[in-house]
Amino acid sequence: MKILLLGKTGQAGFELHRTLSPLGPITAPGREELDLTNEQAVADYLAQTQPNLIVNAAAWTAVDAAETQQTEAQRLNAGLPKQLAEYSKANNARLVHYSSDYVYPGTGTTPWQETSPTGPLSVYGQTKLEGDEAIQQSGVDHLIFRTSWVYSARGNNFMKTMLRLAETKPELNIVADQIGAPTPARLIAQVTALAVHIQLEAGLYHLAPTGETSWQGFAKEIFRLAGKNTKANPIPTSDYPTPAKRPLNSRMDVTRLQQALNIQLPDWQSQLALTLNEYLEEICH
Repeated sequence: MKILLLGKTGQAGFELHRTLSPLGPITAPGREELDLTNEQAVADYLAQTQPNLIVNAAAWTAVDAAETQQTEAQRLNAGLPKQLAEYSKANNARLVHYSSDYVYPGTGTTPWQETSPTGPLSVYGQTKLEGDEAIQQSGVDHLIFRTSWVYSARGNNFMKTMLRLAETKPELNIVADQIGAPTPARLIAQVTALAVHIQLEAGLYHLAPTGETSWQGFAKEIFRLAGKNTKANPIPTSDYPTPAKRPLNSRMDVTRLQQALNIQLPDWQSQLALTLNEYLEEICH
């Protein structure tokens, strides 16, 4: 299996590079080797490498910036997946792609299912949805994993921001009315490797740990596990305005993935403990 991994410097990309390595030779070009915003450059690279598995962990993830940089977000989140799907369909390759809870309208309290109606609130969510739909409509052999609140021991993310702020601040105001499941990049990579290995049936799956929390609840658990005395005060989303609107309900039903892989996904708390330990070990060395 010749694997092409895109987005290797991102949080998920780094973990995917490690977990997919046993499955076959991986080509993972960085930005200096392949400009993903350049459609022709991508076409030439695909023709040259001829992968039979493409794992697309590249995305425009700056949610607020997408509101003003729509062309760039559109290319990476919609145009690129469409291009990869068309190549994969024409060359009998399999495409693995990652999507977001931001494709849903964020209303109510019921966990979203793969069949739930979409209704993005932001340019980021809209472009991610367009990427999903382009893949689905292409007829390619694909796996789309919709995930939420991604973080890891590397890169910029909520966990690391909270730890940094806790060094100097005795208390922080944190949004408490957005509910979801923080998902470590390592879990995304482990599930992907398993799905590829067992040749999981093509389709759309929700991928997140079990359980739910708010950003404030997530912060409280980070402080508790890290032994910080910082207080996390709950505030509503309305007290923290951002250029892009955030969904209040990011709960995702993971039943379909658990049944298809015959696994029980771990809860978000145990995953946070693992990820935090990994981060603390790294900064100690």
